[in-house]
Amino acid sequence: MEQMAEKRIREAMERGDFDNIKGKGRPLVYEDDSFVPPDLRMAYKILKNAGFLPPELQEGKEIRTAIDLLNGLTDEEERYRQVRKLNIMITKINLARKRPVNLEVNQLYYRKVAEKVRVYKNTKGAG
Repeated sequence: MEQMAEKRIREAMERGDFDNIKGKGRPLVYEDDSFVPPDLRMAYKILKNAGFLPPELQEGKEIRTAIDLLNGLTDEEERYRQVRKLNIMITKINLARKRPVNLEVNQLYYRKVAEKVRVYKNTKGAG
């Protein structure tokens, strides 16, 4: 089977069938879909080509956006609520994936976040 395929490819090359292929001479873009279960890869590729993200990628994008927003918060109570929401999102992703524990997304812990990010007190009337 492999020899037949190679023979047909050589014949097509000799006829010039590949001369006007779009992207000729440019490197191929490799799409790593190893995180997608094999039975869903084709469906996800169709969704991607139609402009939709697979649920795992959409959720990951939402988590990155939430982290960016969290870094901009100055109210400590609101920051705490947002960290809790973010941890729920991360837990849902980790529960839905069928992968080893060491590849799960880590949750944010409030104390660690609070230590890394400065919180400015509102100093109304100071000036």
